[in-house]
This record gives sequence, C-alpha cells and structure tokens, in this order.
Amino acid sequence: MAGRRPAIFLAGPGSKPKSAGTHFTELTIPATGDFPLWPGNRMKPLRYLLAACLLAPPVAQAQTAAQSKPGWKPVEKVETYAISGQTGPELYASIGERGPMIGKSPTIGKSKARVIAHTNFKLTWVRDYQPRGGACVLASARPKLIITYTSPKPSKPLPAAVQKSWQVFAAGVAAHEKVHGDAIVDMVRQIEAVSVGLTVAADPGCRKIRTELTNRLSELSQTQRQASRDFDRVEFGQGGNMQRLIVGLLMGW
Repeated sequence: MAGRRPAIFLAGPGSKPKSAGTHFTELTIPATGDFPLWPGNRMKPLRYLLAACLLAPPVAQAQTAAQSKPGWKPVEKVETYAISGQTGPELYASIGERGPMIGKSPTIGKSKARVIAHTNFKLTWVRDYQPRGGACVLASARPKLIITYTSPKPSKPLPAAVQKSWQVFAAGVAAHEKVHGDAIVDMVRQIEAVSVGLTVAADPGCRKIRTELTNRLSELSQTQRQASRDFDRVEFGQGGNMQRLIVGLLMGW
C-alpha cells in the first residue's frame, strides 16, 4: 500500500459489519530503489516523535472505552515478517521487497501492493433473538473479536546505531497500528450498545430485526472506517508522524 507518498488502504467490514476486516498501512516503494521522500526533502531533523495515539482524539476515546467497559475483551495477536539489511535504507528497501501483499488498493489503483504493516480483525457474534408478544427482541449480543497486528522484524542483529533508529521506527509503527486496533474495539462496543435490547414490532419470526440491525451496524462501520482514514491522512501527511518515522530510519536519526 517513483516518488509517491505512502498510501493507505483501509478495508473494514464493509456492508457486513459482522465479518472480518483489515486495516492496511500501505507504503509504495519504487522499483528503482529510490525512497519515496517528499517534495523538496524539507523534513527537519527528528527531535520528538509524537506517539500515534496522541494524534487521534477518537482513538483516545476508544482506549478509554476499552479500559472502562466490563465484560468481554478482545484477543490481540502480534505477528512479524522477516526483513534483511544492516542500514536504515537497506531495511526500508527490504520492507518494499518482503512486505505483505494485499489485494486491490483503491488509493493507488494497483491490483497488488506491498504494505509496511497491517491490522486484521475477525469479528463474530453470539446473539439471542427472542420472540415476545409478536415482536422480536435482541436479548443479548456477545462478540468474539480477534485482532492481529503484522509488522516487519530484522532477521539479523543490527549495528548499535541502526538498532537505535530501528527501535524508534518499529515502536512508532506499532503505535500507529494499535490506534486502529483500539478504534476497532470501540466500534465493536458501539455495535454491542445498539444491539442489546433492539426491538422490532410485528416480527415473530425474528427476520425483520436482522435487517434493521444490519442497517445500524453498517453506519457504525462506515464511521469507524472514515475515522481511520482521517487519522492516516494526518499520520502520512506532510510533516506527519509516519513520514518522520520513515525519514528518521533512512537518515539514521
């Protein structure tokens, strides 16, 4: 996901909020080996790397909700893919060669694209629909949410100076993906809130209620996807946190 800035591919639950979804942090690396720096290379030396979570107010809300709400908890997994190199540019180029391939990207128009890191999630529900006096009530809805973060990892030990800049880069990428993970958790809690107690009249077979629920969840899903896009736009925009992380790795800051 020669000279293009990083692009974002966000593939969430779409029209079926209860299905699996994926957030991709996408980076296009040209075949020439040139690195996609930005117009004029006017980036100032990196002095303070802003944690990704500090740049997204909606995410702070997601984290608060995830910590304060009782009941279920998401399962979070971390996976890595191996990259090679002994310098920042070599590691960055290896990401372009070995990063996970994703499907068609609406942002860059390619059928396949490499990504730096991505956040997958699988969401399933156990719902209790109960006919009551001719109506149908959704008495309970319990989610099972599995979030998987995938990011690069050097296959060999790095020189001390490179290791230091790599740790800053890797921590920033992880923080960026965690923001999306927390937003997904918040979306699921909102789905839970609008689901439990939902009642549809004249629905003894509990069929209309499923359509009504799908419509409500689709709106929540679209809101979450847009919030993620807005966050990525800030992160990868001129002077954004992810841009500075990449430049810091390339320059050895």
